[in-house]
Order: sequence, then structure tokens, then C-alpha cells
Amino acid sequence: MTVATSPASDGRSERTERCPKEARATLNEARPKGQPEGENADLATVPLLKVRDLRTTILKPASFQLERGECIAVKGPSGAGKTLLLRAIADLDVSQGAVTLNGRDRAAIPAPEWRRSVGYMPAEPGWWAETVGEHFPAWATAAALCQQLGFSEEVKNWRVARLSTGERLRLALVRALMVRPHVLLLDEPTAALDAASVTAIETLIAAWLDADLAIIWVTHDAAQGKRIARRQLVVEAGQVREEMEPCPATSP
Repeated sequence: MTVATSPASDGRSERTERCPKEARATLNEARPKGQPEGENADLATVPLLKVRDLRTTILKPASFQLERGECIAVKGPSGAGKTLLLRAIADLDVSQGAVTLNGRDRAAIPAPEWRRSVGYMPAEPGWWAETVGEHFPAWATAAALCQQLGFSEEVKNWRVARLSTGERLRLALVRALMVRPHVLLLDEPTAALDAASVTAIETLIAAWLDADLAIIWVTHDAAQGKRIARRQLVVEAGQVREEMEPCPATSP
């Protein structure tokens, strides 16, 4: 199964309108590594992420590519293999097939470097320290992102044990962005959030897409999938296919 790509520039003007000035200003401090403005022209013609015949014991062979600044939404019933797809791309589970980043084969990239470049945010992120601030080495930049997601400066001293599920998800997203990946794999990052928090996350992500971050976003919300992405992947019983938009009717 091979999925064709759409131009990375599609929808950028629409996203820019949704990005407040403060979100774009924060990106000047926390721009994804290796993706400055005026990126090397030689890389511009190479797909950022290319997946070819990626498969596991459950996931059937899947092939597609992702461009800089592009978001692909992934949907499908529970247990269909959406998380398995993300974990296989992130190299967290044993898989076969080829995955390249900027033309470099994953097999030739050390695992820690790959996982920094291709970040993965699970549906239930892990926490290892007592307070929120201990999870962020550069708090000044993290604080600006946290503020955009509705947190006050005091969140730095909050105990992780007191966080709600929604608060953990929002803060885990900040943590994932602080690594400054090239590609971010999101497994239902807004599943437990209210409408205001969902809007805040979508707006923040739109700003990062404009900074050339690429995202694969698993969602059960069909309306959200259409808001955040122009391409949709459907996973059913381990098979991955692209859902094609119906062609507009034309006059005879």
C-alpha cells in the first residue's frame, strides 16, 4: 500500500491565521532542531519521513511519506493498530521494512538520536520526578509553552501526583516539544481535554507546523481530524490505507 503525498504548503495560510503572535514568538526560542528558516535546499526535495513496507507481527505492510510542516491524522477503531503504527515508526517495537528521515535510513541512526528526532507522545505519558519543573531542563522556554496551554507560572512547583489526566497530557506535550523533534507522533493528545484545552493544543501545534515540524496524530474525533490535517490514514485490523477525499462534482 503506497500513499501519495500532498504539497507541504497546503493549508499554511489557514494555519497562520489560527496562530496567535505569542505562539509564533515562542517558536523563535524553541524551533525544531535542524529546521531553521531557509533550510538547506538539497533537503527540500527529499521527503522528511518516508515509510516503506513497515510491518510487525500484527501491523500489515504500510508505505507513505510525510513532508515538512505536514500533519497526517490517523483514525480507526480501538485495537486496530494505530498505536502499533506510531510505536513501529518510533522504533519502540520490533518491526521490518524501511523508515528514513531526511533521506537517512533509520538503521544507520543511533537509537537515542532517532527517538529525539522522531518523538513519540503516548496516550499515557510517563513521569519520573516528584514535581513538574524537574521534567524540564530549560524552564523559561517551557513556561512560555505552558502558559499557552493555560498554566500559570506556579505549575513548575506542582507535584505530579496532583495532576489530572488532562493536565498530564498538556504538560507531556510541552515536554515532547521541548526536545525539538523533526517529527512528532501523537497518540490521542486531546482525548481527556475540554473544548478550550483542545483549541489551545490545536493552535499551539499549528504554530509548530508552520515552523516545519511534521506530525502524525492519532484521533478518534473525525471533526478534529479534518481540522488538523488534509490527509487521513485509516487503520483497520492492522491494515493502513489512506482515506481519499471525494472529488468535487463538476458541471457537465
